[in-house]
Amino acid sequence: MPATISREIHLASRPQGWPTLENFALATVELPPPAAGQVLVRNLFMSVDPYMRGRMNDVRSYVPPFAIGQALDGAAVGEVLESRAAGLQPGDIVLSQRGWREYFVAHGGELLAVDGHVRPLSAYLGVLGLTGLTAWVGLNLVEVKAGDRVFISAAAGAVGSVAGQLAKLRGCQVIGSAGSAEKVKALVEEFGFDAAFNYHEGNVTQQLLAAAPQGIDVYFDNVGGVHLEAAIEAMRPHGRIIACGAISTYNDKAPAPGPRNINYVIGKRLTIKGFIVMDSFDRRPAFLKEVGGYLAEGKIKARETVVEGIEQAPQAMISLLRGGNIGKMVVKLA
Repeated sequence: MPATISREIHLASRPQGWPTLENFALATVELPPPAAGQVLVRNLFMSVDPYMRGRMNDVRSYVPPFAIGQALDGAAVGEVLESRAAGLQPGDIVLSQRGWREYFVAHGGELLAVDGHVRPLSAYLGVLGLTGLTAWVGLNLVEVKAGDRVFISAAAGAVGSVAGQLAKLRGCQVIGSAGSAEKVKALVEEFGFDAAFNYHEGNVTQQLLAAAPQGIDVYFDNVGGVHLEAAIEAMRPHGRIIACGAISTYNDKAPAPGPRNINYVIGKRLTIKGFIVMDSFDRRPAFLKEVGGYLAEGKIKARETVVEGIEQAPQAMISLLRGGNIGKMVVKLA
């Protein structure tokens, strides 16, 4: 079989502050035919996620940093074109961590076969993927229950929009913050939030207290910074904070100061729990059964912002960090 030509995105340099297009490079590579136990996959969709910004820095965390001059990686859903691996056939739909490229060759054991009848297939990167699992795990982490007043930051994003809908299905009152009037409208009219506000339009603490005058019981934190400070201010006694992300600080050149009202954690007897979703991969079957059922029944909506073409992936990443998405940001590759 002839070699396969694929395009992929490399990390050209490490950003200093906000990433720019100059930090990425489009490269063309030649892939050999799959060897015994391997498959050739054409990616259909790839995921773009906030955590990838941290991997662009030369700092080791719970995942290793991207290497300069090498392809980035991340979640992707693709189609098997050629297989020499047991259990995988051409036409099978698979999940991988080989995003940021059009084609790849990998051992069959690195891939997860999924139901190819699900539509859109990109749902496996969003509501049925890591972002949906993140929302589900986070809510379970602090046992969100009926009657809780829940505040979600970055609520129109991939994780926040799913977390809000799941909280509503549990019988919660849900308030969200977002960065534009369009997103605020989507939170209320599309995702079913009880209230939402634009954090650019005024003091976050004041807007949160106006939306939740009786206070909040749970804060799902995707932002950190002033949002975390506002949530602590609005917390009722014995409130719970789900520490999921802090995107407001990801592009800072120097560490941001902590919340000025952190002492309230003591007086209000608050609980703060952080988590990494990869620690809960064993719970994926239960997640897919519950959330997949909601999706099939139309009880949850999977909004996406779709960018087409591998060459547009760097701009999609920059746009994501600037808040240019509603729901899951994905790149359509084929």
